[in-house]
Amino acid sequence: MKFTQKISLAIAGIALSTTQLASAQTLLNASYDVAREFYKDFNAAFVANHKKTTGKELKIDQSHGGSSAQARAVNDGLDADVVTMNTTTDIDFLANAGVVAKDWTKRFPHNASPTSSTMLFLVRNGNPKGIKDWNDLVKPDVKVIVVNPKTGGNGRMAYLAAWGYVRKTGGTDAQAAEFVSKLFKNVPVLAKGGRDATTIFLQRNIGDVLITFESEVVSVDREFGVGKVDAIHPSISIIAENPVAIVERTVAKKGTGELAKAYLNYLYSDEAQEIAAKHGIRPTNAKILAKYASTFKPLQLFAVSDYFGSLTEAQKVHFNDGGQFDKIYTVK
Repeated sequence: MKFTQKISLAIAGIALSTTQLASAQTLLNASYDVAREFYKDFNAAFVANHKKTTGKELKIDQSHGGSSAQARAVNDGLDADVVTMNTTTDIDFLANAGVVAKDWTKRFPHNASPTSSTMLFLVRNGNPKGIKDWNDLVKPDVKVIVVNPKTGGNGRMAYLAAWGYVRKTGGTDAQAAEFVSKLFKNVPVLAKGGRDATTIFLQRNIGDVLITFESEVVSVDREFGVGKVDAIHPSISIIAENPVAIVERTVAKKGTGELAKAYLNYLYSDEAQEIAAKHGIRPTNAKILAKYASTFKPLQLFAVSDYFGSLTEAQKVHFNDGGQFDKIYTVK
């Protein structure tokens, strides 16, 4: 073969690979703040599986932020193919707007929640304030970092977990309101989302305790080094489901409906459930959950429905403008 022919074939090969890359389908996943590391690993696994089973290239883009802010962005036109959130209210908001299917909870197993989490406390190494349970967060000398419940599901779950703690230990709603009010009086600044809260706590060095998702422990250890924080599991906490849905408006426009469905279905695969567990996110697969028993400490968990009816009802009562949260907290 002549040298010029080899060059021509090489150029043709480059052109072909460039064409393949250009023609590769893309998906955009709009997700909550502290899930970025999990989806980085999950996306790589899904892309590899998609290539193996179909022979086709695929590119997945991510958009992260406070879950409610993400939902509003999608509603306002962000062309996400799927949404993967940490509270059902953010997807309900999109369903009510006609952006996702009205029956989205029935489109995938476990009410379209492939994983879950719970709220715990991160304290500085050695736990200098001796924080062990929710009662410690209302002490006068304790500063608490938490996400704004009006902008992020992380904050809503923290608020509801504190309220539910009082109820589960025999208190009334009035006592719960008083307790949560005291807790938020100890909040020097509200974070926009889960990762912003971690930044405030660890980089700006503000606060004695950070209320956040269980999965953030793994992220903090990886990013800042093991030993920077201690994880405190309170006696009681809340089950925080991580719901998912296809953005019907986008997939109809892009023709990515089947791909989006395959992407979300893969979250239930053994491989994805293992990846979730390694990131401190609770898998719905009972066998894999049991395998990681040392990661997921036993604690009393209650469901939103136990004290709030549903997240939609909790949203109306507590987090909508003029609701309970606005009555107990004035933004500083």
